[in-house]
Amino acid sequence: MTDAASASALASDVALRAEADAVLHALVGSSLATFHDGQFEAIHALVTGRRRALVVQRTGWGKSAVYFVATLLLRRRGAGPSVIVSPLLALMRDQVAAAARAGVRAVSINSANATEWGRARAALDADEVDVLLVSPERLNNPTFREEQLPTLTARMGMLVIDEAHCISDWGHDFRPDYRRLRELVSTLPAGVPVLATTATANSRVVTDVAEQLGASTHPSEADAVLTIRGSLARASLRLGVLRLREPGARLAWLISNLNELAGSGIIYTLTVSAAEDTAAVLRDAGYDVRAYTGRTEPAEREDAESALKQNHVKALVATSALGMGFDKPDLGFVIHLGAPSSPVAYYQQVGRAGRATDHADVLLLPGDEDPAIWAYFATASMPSRERVTQVLQALNAASGSLSTAALETRVNLKRNTLELLLKVLDVDGVVRRTRGGWESTGQPWDYDEERYARIAQARSAEAAAMLEYEHTDGCRMEFLQRALDDPDARPCGRCDRCAGVWYPEDVAADALGTATNALEKVGVELAPRSLWPSGMAALGIRVSGKIPSAENFSTGRSLARLTDLGWGNRLRALFAPSADGNSADGATTDAPIDEALLNACARVLGEWNWATRPTSVVSVPSRSRPLLVGSLAAGLAALGRLPYLGSLELAGGGPSGGPGGNSAYRLASVWERFSVPDGMRAALAATNTNTDTDAALTDPNDPADPDRSDSADVLVGFVPTEPPGPVLLIDDLADSRWTLTIAARALRNAGSGPVLPFTLAQR
Repeated sequence: MTDAASASALASDVALRAEADAVLHALVGSSLATFHDGQFEAIHALVTGRRRALVVQRTGWGKSAVYFVATLLLRRRGAGPSVIVSPLLALMRDQVAAAARAGVRAVSINSANATEWGRARAALDADEVDVLLVSPERLNNPTFREEQLPTLTARMGMLVIDEAHCISDWGHDFRPDYRRLRELVSTLPAGVPVLATTATANSRVVTDVAEQLGASTHPSEADAVLTIRGSLARASLRLGVLRLREPGARLAWLISNLNELAGSGIIYTLTVSAAEDTAAVLRDAGYDVRAYTGRTEPAEREDAESALKQNHVKALVATSALGMGFDKPDLGFVIHLGAPSSPVAYYQQVGRAGRATDHADVLLLPGDEDPAIWAYFATASMPSRERVTQVLQALNAASGSLSTAALETRVNLKRNTLELLLKVLDVDGVVRRTRGGWESTGQPWDYDEERYARIAQARSAEAAAMLEYEHTDGCRMEFLQRALDDPDARPCGRCDRCAGVWYPEDVAADALGTATNALEKVGVELAPRSLWPSGMAALGIRVSGKIPSAENFSTGRSLARLTDLGWGNRLRALFAPSADGNSADGATTDAPIDEALLNACARVLGEWNWATRPTSVVSVPSRSRPLLVGSLAAGLAALGRLPYLGSLELAGGGPSGGPGGNSAYRLASVWERFSVPDGMRAALAATNTNTDTDAALTDPNDPADPDRSDSADVLVGFVPTEPPGPVLLIDDLADSRWTLTIAARALRNAGSGPVLPFTLAQR
């Protein structure tokens, strides 16, 4: 380069820096704002060099400032709108608001704002949009992919991939649709800059993402990926781990100490049930908190996020649904009731705290049950050879596209598993999503066993590392940095290992009593299924539409969910696979129910506000736990002074197949597989409805009660009348609920009264 060219380039860079500084000042609302190390370097590469860049920086570093400033600078130079691929609705909402503050015109297209899509498309057509935010799933929506994406790609000024670790199989939050971005990158016109950002990528993920960003049909010097990586240390965070073995003690710690934590924050749990139960306990203790989970409606989520940002609540009790991208710069604390399954995921979640404050507290309250919960929720995100073969055979045999519901009658996979598998195969080019569903592309598919085994091994190593983090004697921040291959990892000087324990370790007795009582709560509703699965005719079963109420069971009860904080721990142990693996469904060794569980079940029945009490007890025949189910049924019948009519009989060999699978196959496996013995049929006709509205439960703790039981609450006051009364139907576990549905159908068709199901557990 000549001296004149060098001088010209230098002058151009100085002018660009001044222009970028002005945009930054508008973005943050301060003329004193300056770029962090690496920010302007990335902006310069994108705007001047039209490069492809990967930015790996700690949360709160300002990755969004890079792409908003670069967008405005590119737009001023005649570029089209930037497209930001963003993984979560909460992140999109924050990004749209942040863009507006910088004078960036941003719109989003996602599942929660369908009514606004028309206006967004019109604004794009009129070139009135600087930034379009889309989810990775939207990229494969047939209408968007075929009608809008080609035009958008041709006009695109810059592509931004936020939370880019999701691109990689090694990323802790694997999402198949993110892998589709490699194809999008490869089709971009020459000179379109690409920016990928993340705070949670180790060296393997960085290498993988950089390779995918380098995919291009227009290879040039600009396609060489610039990686900008900074230290992941968070100077504001004070980390700690407090081991309290019992769930009640962990809840009690929160009750005792939540007010002592500065500001407002997030309390993470591992399950939806734990989030809802913890929020309820804390509200009862006087705290203003809300639950935030995958079951929370979109409008409620947005309201909850706003309440936290404005400090109108002390905390949100959340699952990982509140994760990537949620931005509250002054978040004062993050508490975990139970550990995530990897240090990388943990770093990502605790990174929500202390972004714009000098101090934030981060405390992990792990549980002995955490690994069991990780295993319980572990799903095969990678396809198996058998599953893929089933899906491809079904699609190849079809004359056209098949909807997911239609595929469910041909492939025995649960809906979520099937949809994830289809996305993986779609990204691999083996199947294609159409407006009518899914179709095979005819491309061959080879099972990459080595790749999937490698990923499974990495996930297992992450789980082991999380347990190591809990017990490490070294600096906790340094441990997390090393887990992310940060070369600048060093002791932080603030965590409980560096500076000593900073949190109270004792639990107040009254708080422990409150928490224990809350966890001892029993009983969850067991709702009947309302519709037969669609397409059952393909499996030889001629049912469709609504299930007739005269053949269905009424709303029942279970002792608890397997994911509950209280009784869920006991039930998870009860239903855990046995060590020898010889049980029919992987169950533990069968044994009669113990007194504590029986008493808890009796409490559920005692608190069940049924319209008419049952007049007899029947059990579902169990091939894996006959002693457990039979003793539960007999025990409740004895406590309730009800006749136990025995078990239904298995017909046609009994249920076929094992646990798991989709709704259609689960129904087919139990269809007409239960029969009512002749003796039971006669007894059902002879039992009568209890119409004594004054009948009540006895109190086992009241010595003055002549009907008191020494073991549990009991049901009394049954007065024989006509017609046949309700039947209490007993089973061990409610999963798909088709076993209970078909068992109840057999009873109703045999002339029984309403069927009230009761199970020990629900999934």
